Amino acid sequence: MEYRRLGASGLAVSEIAYGNWYNHHAPGCVAAALDAGVTTFHTAAAWDGGAAEAAFGAAFAGTRRDDLVLCTGVFWPEGPGPNDSGLSRKHVIASLEGSLRRLRTDYVDVYQLLRFDYKTPVAETFLALSDLVRQGKVRYVGTAEWTAEQLTQAAEAAARYDVPLISNQAHYSMLWRVAEAQVIPVSDRLGIGQFAAVPLAQGVLTGKYGNGAVPPGSRATGPAYARPLRYPELVDRVELLRGVADDAGLTMAQLALAWTLQHETVASAVVGASKPEQLTENAKAAGVRLDLDVLMRVDQLLGSFVQTDPRLVWTPPPGLVN
Repeated sequence: MEYRRLGASGLAVSEIAYGNWYNHHAPGCVAAALDAGVTTFHTAAAWDGGAAEAAFGAAFAGTRRDDLVLCTGVFWPEGPGPNDSGLSRKHVIASLEGSLRRLRTDYVDVYQLLRFDYKTPVAETFLALSDLVRQGKVRYVGTAEWTAEQLTQAAEAAARYDVPLISNQAHYSMLWRVAEAQVIPVSDRLGIGQFAAVPLAQGVLTGKYGNGAVPPGSRATGPAYARPLRYPELVDRVELLRGVADDAGLTMAQLALAWTLQHETVASAVVGASKPEQLTENAKAAGVRLDLDVLMRVDQLLGSFVQTDPRLVWTPPPGLVN
């Protein structure tokens, strides 16, 4: 495993991080991640009503806390009440207290604001975060899927209230490069690093849907998830990457993960897993450096399927949160 500093901070994160947003019931995945040198773990308060955080809390029993970089987040609904979602002072503080209980820890390393809250002043949110930082319950703060303009607002508020804002989690993959136009350049200027979310495009870039295959238990079989086989042209085009991966001595998943890590602003690629061996194999993408020829072949093969328009917004599939 290789490690990178997150943004302009001194915090080191593993190049491959494990997020349990979908398969938090998968046994053995945390142990496999730790064995592979993964130190950075992502979850959120709203994922499956808190069950995802609780699963991490149980799985980390016996692991030295200082060896972990725990990232959790707030924004999505956690209950039926009008104050059970968003980034108000009330919800940010209450949500964190619940997260700490479920994770069985006294603090989180990166507390992520999972979306921009148009109903709450940014200053209110960051004042609350400042209190949590001073109390020692939060070490650093991050955002997720914030636009360049919103990141600028966040940085100004962070400076005003002395909040260590160091990361943004952007949906970023070979197919979805929207962040490159505005978010990544602005983040560079502000000293904010990137967690690359959904780097395997919900499994599409692993090649497992090639030739019309739908593996049992894959996301394509679930009604809550986007079905990649609705787009056979895309699946066929991705299948052409198999030759590129073979030439590089990589699996298709490793190629996709290594591709995201070629961008120097990306500190870590966040992957999920339904089986421990998936984490073991995907962790091998850490430290891989791709030749320019490989990068050019990827661009040529994917062509018009690559999304770059900064006006595009990615949102989680229905059913991911409560």
